[in-house]
Amino acid sequence: MPLFIKQQAASFNRFIVLLCSIGMLFCSCKKDSFITSPDARLVLSADTLKYDTVFASIGSITQAFKINNANNRKLLINTVKLMGGAASEYNINVNGIAARQVNDIEVAANDSIYVFVTVNINPTAAALPFIVRDSIEITYNGNTRYVQLEAFGQNAHFLRNKVIESNTTWVNDLPYVILGGIQIDTGITLTINPGCKIYCNASAPVLVDGTLIVNGTFEEPVTFTGDRLDDYYRDFPASWPGIYFRQTSKNNVVQFATVKNAYQALAVQGAPDNLNPKLILAQSVIDNAYDAGIICVNTTVYAENNLISNCGNNINILLGGAYAFTHCTVASYPTYIPHQKPVLSATNFAEINGSMVTTGLNATFTNCIFWGEGGIVKNEIDIKRQGSDAFTVQFDHCLYKAETIPANAQFTNSIQNQYPAFDSIDASKRFFDFRTSLAANAPGVDKGNPITALSLDLDNRQRTDGKPDIGCYEKP
Repeated sequence: MPLFIKQQAASFNRFIVLLCSIGMLFCSCKKDSFITSPDARLVLSADTLKYDTVFASIGSITQAFKINNANNRKLLINTVKLMGGAASEYNINVNGIAARQVNDIEVAANDSIYVFVTVNINPTAAALPFIVRDSIEITYNGNTRYVQLEAFGQNAHFLRNKVIESNTTWVNDLPYVILGGIQIDTGITLTINPGCKIYCNASAPVLVDGTLIVNGTFEEPVTFTGDRLDDYYRDFPASWPGIYFRQTSKNNVVQFATVKNAYQALAVQGAPDNLNPKLILAQSVIDNAYDAGIICVNTTVYAENNLISNCGNNINILLGGAYAFTHCTVASYPTYIPHQKPVLSATNFAEINGSMVTTGLNATFTNCIFWGEGGIVKNEIDIKRQGSDAFTVQFDHCLYKAETIPANAQFTNSIQNQYPAFDSIDASKRFFDFRTSLAANAPGVDKGNPITALSLDLDNRQRTDGKPDIGCYEKP
């Protein structure tokens, strides 16, 4: 081969080798560079860490989750941090680095790192909520992901998605915190002793298919409310679903209880029976329920000496049934919930599966107050009727607010549009005392029906003079 051709061939071979080397270098650089697309795949092994251990003494528990880079190139995680910062009860360790916030974490292609999360709880610290929550924020390529953290704080009985399948009694040793809800099974009785405090999570209804007996006393009432006790949330309506007495439930008694801040505080359904009411409600406070304080669907409720206050619809009766409300104060002022519905609504009909269904309604309201202010409502009693079923709604010695006398009802010795002289109302500060003012000439004092008067009011004060006051409180 001529020398010139050999030299050209050698040069060509060196050029090919150079190209291959450059290509390999280019590919290597590309593989070693970070993926920057916002569509980069990052997989978390958990979206929530739950620490279900009940702490009886100071202790810590560690759990972990993985962050997986599901890409063929490296991924740079900008930050992994605790949202609670220095105040958090949690600590994190990211790929061997312990800090409240870790920055610029490299994760190799198709590789993963561990994040260890430790919670430190002192269950005797009263400032802790029952559920200690925080979250971990993960940022990368303009994206933000979160892992939620949830641990038990103060020592309590914690029940998560619990079905009560045998007769059970709750005693007042520790609070009861309900997560995910509880269900009282058909034929089973749950008895709650005086002084018990029940805190329900936002997703935790109390479902009663059997029997609920609440044995509160004036000195030690039983309380149902939401589990958020911090200042910003503690008075929010709809912070938990409520108590639901369902179709098979029977012989329920709730006495000296406070049920507040629910979506529907008491929902009672089915099996109307004049002899055996579905629910007896006595000397209790139903307050600040977003949708309804007491909602009844074709059932039987006997209610005595109760305060039903500041709910979206304080009492709502649907599809008839049998009811007796005696010495109850039913009142609403706008606070978190605008006053847009009457404090008492009752109908004997409802639409079911696209068809209108009617049934009988027998309701008596004796020595009760029905009042509301600060909203758009002009008539605080709304009674509607359809069909020809038996229908009796009677108001005996009641005090109520209405521009016109409500239709479809009978009123006996009742007082219309005279302010009840509540002791102290300041809606702007959420302060409500629905007792009768001592300084006022209240229209309901001594004006109740003595034949049906109950001997004790909501304050456990005797009604002994034969001239009971209208409402749940007896003026001293």
